[in-house]
Amino acid sequence: MASVFKRKRKVTLDSGKSVVRQSLKYYTRLTDADGIKRTIPLFCDKTASQQQAAQLVKEIELAKAGVIDRYKEHRKRPLTEHLEDFRQSLLAKGNTAKHVAQTVYRVKRIVDGCKFTFWNDIQPSKVQRYLAGLRDSQECMSAQTSNYYLKSIKHFCKWMVQDRRAGESPLEYLQTVKATVDKRRERRALETDEIRNLLETTEAAPERFGMSGHRRAVLYRLAIETGLRASELRSLTVSSFDLDNCTVTINAAYSKHRRQDELPLRPDMAAELKRLFAQKMTSAQAFNVPGKPAKMLKADLAETGIDYVDDSGRVFDFHALRGQCASLLAASGVHPKVAQSIMRHCDINLTMSRYTHVLRGQESEAVAKLPDFSLPSSRQKNVATGTDDRLIDTARNGSEKLTQKLTPKSTPTAFSGCNRSTADVNSPSIKSERTRCHKCLWAEKLSNKSNTLSSSDTDKKPPRPAGLEPATFGFEVRDSVQLSYGRKKPHVLVM
Repeated sequence: MASVFKRKRKVTLDSGKSVVRQSLKYYTRLTDADGIKRTIPLFCDKTASQQQAAQLVKEIELAKAGVIDRYKEHRKRPLTEHLEDFRQSLLAKGNTAKHVAQTVYRVKRIVDGCKFTFWNDIQPSKVQRYLAGLRDSQECMSAQTSNYYLKSIKHFCKWMVQDRRAGESPLEYLQTVKATVDKRRERRALETDEIRNLLETTEAAPERFGMSGHRRAVLYRLAIETGLRASELRSLTVSSFDLDNCTVTINAAYSKHRRQDELPLRPDMAAELKRLFAQKMTSAQAFNVPGKPAKMLKADLAETGIDYVDDSGRVFDFHALRGQCASLLAASGVHPKVAQSIMRHCDINLTMSRYTHVLRGQESEAVAKLPDFSLPSSRQKNVATGTDDRLIDTARNGSEKLTQKLTPKSTPTAFSGCNRSTADVNSPSIKSERTRCHKCLWAEKLSNKSNTLSSSDTDKKPPRPAGLEPATFGFEVRDSVQLSYGRKKPHVLVM
């Protein structure tokens, strides 16, 4: 039986005396089915508290054995209460209020759209059909936005498991749709001269969206040179810049990967920011970025004469300034790993595929570096018709100089091991003592008969030494094994 007790605490009276007081209710300490130690309040009556503690112990044992549901308490609570706890958890982790509100809104929209009330009501098929209906409805939600909604509710289900409110996530194996085939907003990059024209025009433009033309031009240039997002630029204060060391620091709460980042600045940009922040406090906001900076950039693009949407349907909004940074880094020959570090991407494919664009000048320069195939080849210059790309006369004269007058003595045989015997075969001193070498050919020519060998002179063929095998066509290596390998003769016993 589980023990029950009353909590004790020290209380200081007005007289300064310390006394120990007990709680009115009884408590019990138990280890639940998940192995977590809990202190559970009971009743004021000791007997009733002991009975309740015994019942809790019995339920824990049954939950460990898998007989009852250990998450019964959380399953009875409505999802709205869990969503509120989920929102508080996101805020406690250091997420921005905007990110938390957006995540909770997406989860709540799916829960309301699918008419989920309790945890057991969540079904993957209903969520999948609801998101497909949003993509096909008049709202015409893009596949990328649909994936964001799915990731939000999967995040909520994963939090329920981690917080020991559920055993497993019902949406764990639900996959996102392919967003590349339904891309609604494709961004582009501007040429270097177009960027300079935009900055010059914005510098002389009047005040818009609470920012002067000079401040907008500095903001656009800072976004291009650092690749900072709009929310990160909005979070910057004067103290975020170390203008002596030419760096800018982004707080972890406003960084997308929730880490503090420090990015380098160009020296000329640091000097410009030092003049811009000369009259500001260190805690003041660096730039008064509006809620929708794309509208501000769109107005400056129109005054510059640059289309917000080109003929191919690609846009140049405020987030395209971040892609402009990656494109200029690639055009400058920066190593992809360095560009990935500046862009703060976890995957190099994201830097090179989605954010890096090819400029028109790059394509022309790349094609210009190809070899000039209109130039004549070295073969055509020498009018080569002989071997080894030589002229006709050169090939003829060279062949006459290099070709030797071959004689029977100087003509090599097919095998170098036979050169000596074939060269000496016509010598008068050797004719009388002509012998065969078991490793080379005779200096003989095949006669018209296929099964005979005729001597090169008029002499008759000398008799073959006794004990050898019959003459065969081909190489002389087919002679007896005794002569070829010098095996010892067997001993003959004499009686």
